[in-house]
Amino acid sequence: MAINKTVNKSTKTHGAMRNCLEYVLRTDKTNEQLVYVTGPYDKEGIDYDQVYRSFLEEKRIWDKDSGRMYAHNIISWHKDEAITPEQAFEFGKEFAENWFQGFQTVVAVHKDKEHIHCHLVTNTVSFEDGRRLHNTRKDLERMKELTNRMCKERDLSVAEKGRHFNGTPMENGTLTAWSKDKYNLIQNEKAKSYLTECAIAFIKAIKGCFSKEEFIRRMEKSGWKVNWSDRRKHITFQNEQGQKVRDSNLSKTFRLDISKEAILNECNRESKRRTEEQYAGAAAEDTTIAAGAYDSSRRVSEKTIGDELLEQARTANRATESLVRESETDRRKSKSETRIIRGAENQSIADEQQRRLAQQQRFDAEKRARELNRRSKRRSGPEL
Repeated sequence: MAINKTVNKSTKTHGAMRNCLEYVLRTDKTNEQLVYVTGPYDKEGIDYDQVYRSFLEEKRIWDKDSGRMYAHNIISWHKDEAITPEQAFEFGKEFAENWFQGFQTVVAVHKDKEHIHCHLVTNTVSFEDGRRLHNTRKDLERMKELTNRMCKERDLSVAEKGRHFNGTPMENGTLTAWSKDKYNLIQNEKAKSYLTECAIAFIKAIKGCFSKEEFIRRMEKSGWKVNWSDRRKHITFQNEQGQKVRDSNLSKTFRLDISKEAILNECNRESKRRTEEQYAGAAAEDTTIAAGAYDSSRRVSEKTIGDELLEQARTANRATESLVRESETDRRKSKSETRIIRGAENQSIADEQQRRLAQQQRFDAEKRARELNRRSKRRSGPEL
């Protein structure tokens, strides 16, 4: 299972590039036989200072010695993956020659960890045509696809989101972090992580929550302000010290489903559950009342029961007759209102037709008058 990570650190100075090359090519971390440079490099040995000068030379040839100096990638395999350092080295070389084609790239396998990993440091100016190296979000996705395809070609495992190396699903709440520093910070019980505090506050707030507003109130009560905007995709939590956490960050780090949709779904389920409990409680109460009424009625004589039932029937009949009369009155009223409305509509239509007819008659009369005027002028022309 190969993980191809792009290291996001400041890469805009010569010193940063030199330090990165020095670290990657340290002899206590590498095997000298598992180090390689793609592109132009005519030195006898691969030394970090010589590689650094070679990178600078290419930049100055194309007059692009500014901006991002280098790109740093780390391809790492799980400690249980059946891969040798030599195989990892060939993997790194093939990836560099395919993905960073036309750019100088240092490939070095490190042996200082229990898991095998390969460093790639790439010059951001091409030795072929001087173009700059750019990687968009879509490029990073394609980089991941290339890494997975190369793993499949070698019968190596492929990383799957939400699953361990052996293919079993990760449990909710399992800690995962792309940053090793973040992982160590959270794992270290002595270090107080605001990220962990936010996750704990979320778990407490969402439990038994029945609405978005209730969730926000609970988070604020725990010291976390919630920035929930319809114009933004993500939710941002902020504590009293001004430290901010995005919902997607919590989801990736703790294997929790934290999003607007997930929160609303959970609230809807809780609201539905409460409603069902209320209905069940009301039904039980009605049953209890009915049972009590039944026990009480057994102590009433048959005659009394009959009188009560007769009176109830009469009351029901009167209520029914009243409803029928009201319904008939409403029906007649509705018909009357309908006739009035239709009459008004018809009158409005007739008025409009009359207005248009009068307008047309005026127009025709004016037209005839203009025509007669023109004829009169032609007939009464100057006498010769």
